[in-house]
Parts: sequence; structure tokens; C-alpha cells
Amino acid sequence: MDNNDAPAAAIAPELQARRFGRVREAHQSETAEDYVEMIADLIAAQGEARVVDLAARFGVSHATVNKIVARLNREGLVSNRKYRSLFLTEEGAALARRCKERHGIVVAFLKSIGVPDEIAEIDAEGLEHHVSAETLKIFQAHIGKAG
Repeated sequence: MDNNDAPAAAIAPELQARRFGRVREAHQSETAEDYVEMIADLIAAQGEARVVDLAARFGVSHATVNKIVARLNREGLVSNRKYRSLFLTEEGAALARRCKERHGIVVAFLKSIGVPDEIAEIDAEGLEHHVSAETLKIFQAHIGKAG
């Protein structure tokens, strides 16, 4: 039995901590990634992104969106003025492009293994934040072979 098949308590603490640490890092960036991607999509589709639009799309309150937008402002991903549309900074736009590309790869991979379109889209929303660059490369190689 190798370390991957071992019961959780039998895995070296350092290895287990590294695994959980990666998941925590993904969770921390997940919201920011979802928001910048949605802001980019809204700007592309309707010329602007507003707090009310984000609240409707994510099914959360305006207060929740305002809190997240304030964080994105501090992180240099979004710029806005009170009661005005939201804009992505260059860094935010670059992150949105990377997220969209990663999402597309995950969706295409899931579809290539037979997952129905709608389920692939739903599942990709969670998977895209947790998949490593190495795994994405393997997904792309599989897509290339399947296509």
C-alpha cells in the first residue's frame, strides 16, 4: 500500500498538511476568481457590471457583494466608485482570462469523458478552483487525443 492508499491517520503529517493547505489556498482564491470572471462576463455581455447584477447572478445579498468587492478593491483586482459600475484592473482582467481558460479546459475534459453538458458546467464551477496546473495539462492532453 502506497501513501495514496493509506488510511488518513497513516499518512505522514507533513504530507497531509500540504494536501489540506492546497485546498485551503484554493478556497481562499475561489471567491475572488468567481467574481472577477463574472464581472468580465457581465461587462462583455451588457457593457457594465453592477453590484445588483452580481447579487442576482450569485444569489447573495447586496451586502455580501459589497463586502467582496471591497476585498477585491484592496487586492487590486477591481476598481469602482460608490453607486457606479465595477471595472477590472489589468490584474483583475488577467485573472479573469486565466479563470475562463481553466474553466473551459475543465468543462471540455468532463464532456470528453461523457459528462452531459449542463452537469459538466455545474461541476466545473467547483473543480476549476482546485485542479493543479499539472492536472490541467493532462486534461488538455486528453482533450487533444479525444478530439
